[in-house]
Amino acid sequence: MSDWILLRGLTRETRHWGEFEAALAAHGLVAAGERVVFIDLPGNGVEHERETPRSVIAMMDFVRARAASLDVRLPCRVLAMSLGAMIATAWAERHPHEIARLVLINTSMRPYARMRERLRPAAWPLLARIALNWTQPERCEALIHRLTCNRRDSLDADIAQWAQWRRTQGASAGNALRQLLAAARFCARGDAPRCPVLLLSSAADELVDPVCSARVAAQWRAAHAVHAWAGHDLPHDDAHWTCDAIVAWLAEHDVTSHARVTSV
Repeated sequence: MSDWILLRGLTRETRHWGEFEAALAAHGLVAAGERVVFIDLPGNGVEHERETPRSVIAMMDFVRARAASLDVRLPCRVLAMSLGAMIATAWAERHPHEIARLVLINTSMRPYARMRERLRPAAWPLLARIALNWTQPERCEALIHRLTCNRRDSLDADIAQWAQWRRTQGASAGNALRQLLAAARFCARGDAPRCPVLLLSSAADELVDPVCSARVAAQWRAAHAVHAWAGHDLPHDDAHWTCDAIVAWLAEHDVTSHARVTSV
């Protein structure tokens, strides 16, 4: 029995997971007695009044403390996106006995990717426009949606809801900058995490080059699945595909583990 912890990325909060918890349950990924625990990064969501630390490691310390305060059972499973996936990686590296499995979505990290791959140059002008419109909720969220989401059927509802969240618990410009700089500085250790790892990436991600996930998977000899059309926010664009990929990975890993035990 193992709880899930879900971590979002740059300036996003737990409510941006939308219906993803329901999708996890519908795909049988949450058994009876298990929990899905959402933790906001410092500076985001319910933690928006906190100053974001200047390093991924400090953010990891915060998340671990929050998990302890919420009585998360360890080792836990962590599903994390982008910056959140860097925090999850740091956690698995430094406290391997606390993490049972990692699912990392559309992330990037040194030393496996270059700056131009971690933030695609074509996205830089749009990122500048987002920064200039930071205090204008609807305009800012419309730009973020354009950059991170390729599913448009819920566009109007998404922007209206996200803008409302920004008004009440939005990340400050200063915290956004600190998160961006912390992500840029983060460098993973050379060895792969000890736990099983699944990398998920979007071929049509306009923010982060999917080669970043491919390189991490290759270096760690980890499983990797690629979505054909989704954007950076893969759980928003196709929650069911995301869950299907996790189910398939868990099934394959369980079969492989059973085979190893049998052969011994």
